[in-house]
Amino acid sequence: MPRIAVGGFLHETNTFAPTKASYADFVHGGGWPAMVRGTDVFKVMRNINVGLAGFIGEAEALGWELVPTIFAAASPCAHVTKDAYERIAKVIVEGLAGAGRLDAVYLDLHGAMVAEHFDDGEGEILRRVRQVIGDELPLVTSLDLHANVTPDMVHHADALIAYRTYPHVDMADTGRAAARHLALLLQNGQHFEKAFRQLPFLIPISWQCTSDFPSKAIYEQLADMQSEAVPTLSFCPGFPAADFAHCGPSVFAYGKTKRDAQAAVDKLAGLIEGHEKDFDGRIYSPDEGVRLAMELSKAARKPIIIADTQDNPGAGGDSDTTGMLRALVRNHATHAAIGVIYDPASAKAAHEASVGASLKLSLGGKSGIPGDAPFEATFTVEKLSDGKFVAPGPYFGGRDMDMGPSACLRIDGIRVVVSSHKAQLADQAMFRYVGIEPTEQAILVNKSSVHFRADFEPIAERLLICAAPGAMPADPASLPWTRLRSGIRLKPNGPAFTAPHSSPLHSTATG
Repeated sequence: MPRIAVGGFLHETNTFAPTKASYADFVHGGGWPAMVRGTDVFKVMRNINVGLAGFIGEAEALGWELVPTIFAAASPCAHVTKDAYERIAKVIVEGLAGAGRLDAVYLDLHGAMVAEHFDDGEGEILRRVRQVIGDELPLVTSLDLHANVTPDMVHHADALIAYRTYPHVDMADTGRAAARHLALLLQNGQHFEKAFRQLPFLIPISWQCTSDFPSKAIYEQLADMQSEAVPTLSFCPGFPAADFAHCGPSVFAYGKTKRDAQAAVDKLAGLIEGHEKDFDGRIYSPDEGVRLAMELSKAARKPIIIADTQDNPGAGGDSDTTGMLRALVRNHATHAAIGVIYDPASAKAAHEASVGASLKLSLGGKSGIPGDAPFEATFTVEKLSDGKFVAPGPYFGGRDMDMGPSACLRIDGIRVVVSSHKAQLADQAMFRYVGIEPTEQAILVNKSSVHFRADFEPIAERLLICAAPGAMPADPASLPWTRLRSGIRLKPNGPAFTAPHSSPLHSTATG
């Protein structure tokens, strides 16, 4: 019986975001399951949409013995603190060192983690793991579609296998795919050759959606390109908000021969580069989006849904900016709802005031985003919640959620979901838990970029994308880059990055 060590450590880092990921953020999870260690991993990683859960299910079906270390994940934000990184990495590495005989290791990683002291968080984790297990033991990793894949990650892992959907409804499926690939490696000690290429332009996250053109067609062709000769092929559009040399899209393959793998990578890269101009689209200002939504809603039978993409807590935002709320109020929108605004102080005040109270608040706007500020107004407290519920939609996949003390506040014809913890609004339950029925609203504003589509497209008349002030610009060329690799274009068909002459070269370790 093969004996496989498993673990998970996930964070998507926006180096331009206002708030860093502390150890406490990983303990809570922030939309991910809370941190678990040892055999408790098996209690949580069951029947949910997480890579490690999919791997465990497939491994058990294959009859493997599993040795758990830790699962830890936190909501996207700025750098992972050195304290958090080292404490979690230590559990993984010491767990492997004390595990006894092992036949392989599987890790569920994100691929876009930047720590305070390491640019390439995953490359460093994989290096440390390889140092413990040696060069011969198979090491397989699942990655997020937004991974900024680095040469070190490719070098240290025997296989990197990325999600193929955005919204990420296939996280568990990717864990299962990693288990199947590991089974090939374990069969007679089979070995696959690697090929890897980074692509020459950043892709805005709003246009990475795999249910739309061009990503949909690219991933369909990617699936057709896999074969017995190339059992695993991946395309990561990347997370375009990490200021280091290896930020950006990449393709990578594993083949029976180097020629097989390289041919697959070359063909896929050529396909993607041929669609460069298609990775862009219309973004509305807050007032434009709200006015259009109000006009469309007159004849609509279902809600008009607006993505507040630049304050997406799934991309590093603090989920507290007020630009879209101001636009709703300013344009006298009715039958509208917006969420989730993260503001523990306002949520606490609502609970202290009780249902039915009128409450003057300075709501949101506390993360210091340029062009944003708290929204000062009088609200009515409509409903209170302890913030605990299940999110059954296809993205969260039945996860237990804990948003902390929460409230539904009303101002005029607009309802606002206010929480004490952050998670992007990607499930209809994130309105319902405070008494808002999303299907009965004319306009819904979701602090999300794409993940909300998985549960909201079926109830939407039309989807719009708006750019109010936030930590994750819809246009990556607007970010103050300083450390990208020279020559990469800052957006599709955009200007090429040139490194400042005064900036020193940085190694993987920055501290």
